[in-house]
Amino acid sequence: MNTALLAQLQAAQSALEPQYHALHSAVAALKRAAALAGEETLDAIAMHKHLAKLQEAAVALNDPTLDEAAAAFAGQTQEGLDSLAFEFARDLKHVFERRGQEVQGRPPTLVVDSLALQIDMGARKAQWFYGREALTKPLPLSLDALVKSYDQQRKAVMQRPVDVSAFVAELYRAWQDQLAKRQKPPAGKRINVVEVYSQMTLNRQSARFWNSPARSTFKDYERAHFVYDLTLAQAAPTVEADGKIQHLRLGVATKSQADNPMRSIWLPQGALDGEYYSDLTFAAE
Repeated sequence: MNTALLAQLQAAQSALEPQYHALHSAVAALKRAAALAGEETLDAIAMHKHLAKLQEAAVALNDPTLDEAAAAFAGQTQEGLDSLAFEFARDLKHVFERRGQEVQGRPPTLVVDSLALQIDMGARKAQWFYGREALTKPLPLSLDALVKSYDQQRKAVMQRPVDVSAFVAELYRAWQDQLAKRQKPPAGKRINVVEVYSQMTLNRQSARFWNSPARSTFKDYERAHFVYDLTLAQAAPTVEADGKIQHLRLGVATKSQADNPMRSIWLPQGALDGEYYSDLTFAAE
């Protein structure tokens, strides 16, 4: 046995095997992509499902020709998805218009009143949002189901009875409770808005919960509801407390804070416009 020769050949084999597997995967991905592209009517959904495999093969092989083919396939896939999304959006608009409601925006984002629908055509799903808060899980692209879900979420979030003055008073109490937990008040007595939201949720719990803490006795206060209530409070941001008129002040978030949902909240100023806020305080007249 020539041990040196054997080792040399095995080393060469080991070096070439990754290239072989990458080439095999690339050829298989190209065959499937070509079959999809050869259909008389292109199936954008099927193309989207296969696109990731083709792109993965292109990255592994690092071949310019394959890169160009994958990019062309991706472009055609996106065109097909956009076309399907516009068709779906058109049909959904007609359903709402028959109800006397206007639908604004264009795919992948449609707006009905103050709720936004994010469409993921590739996944054949859509999801309702209030501001940046998800109201539903991704739902199948069923016109009836999405309209029904819209009605449910609008009723749950925006048609709740909200006493704005009472809400601001609750907010003031939660802010004070958070201040009391600190040995030294932060600058400007500014408290993270998410911490205040959490404190408000705790303050809303009944004696039954505190006597026997359990999920069954916990009174939830959904974050989307808090965002809506805080949005309303911006129009009437005062409360009388400690013998003075206290004014609510919101601090705009930095980019790093805005990227973290535990450090900021996005308040809508319209269905798609708004601002991230990181903290709040109250200032007396």
